[in-house]
Amino acid sequence: MKKIEAVIKPFKLDEVKEALAREGVDGMTIAEVKGFGRQRGHSELYRGAEYVIDFQPKVKIEILVEDPKVNAVTDTIRKAAATGRIGDGKIFIVSVDDAVRIRTGERGASAI
Repeated sequence: MKKIEAVIKPFKLDEVKEALAREGVDGMTIAEVKGFGRQRGHSELYRGAEYVIDFQPKVKIEILVEDPKVNAVTDTIRKAAATGRIGDGKIFIVSVDDAVRIRTGERGASAI
């Protein structure tokens, strides 16, 4: 099993969610996060004063999938989240040793 973590622009969340549903992804976890990469921050003017916004708002998606689905799910996220501009985000793929469904005690792939 693998955990796919994707950090994307917030306005792309609905497109990514719909694309993943078409790909057969049953569940995901979403968190609103802030961060920066090459994009860094930017300056804004508010009531005549300039201030720097260091962290950009992002959305983090976490999905657990079986190994054969990793490439398809990753490609789906990449295509749906892309704008072609800096700051589109990143996808991380992490190995997962086991998963346990709390309600039933199921383990492994059946717990996904």
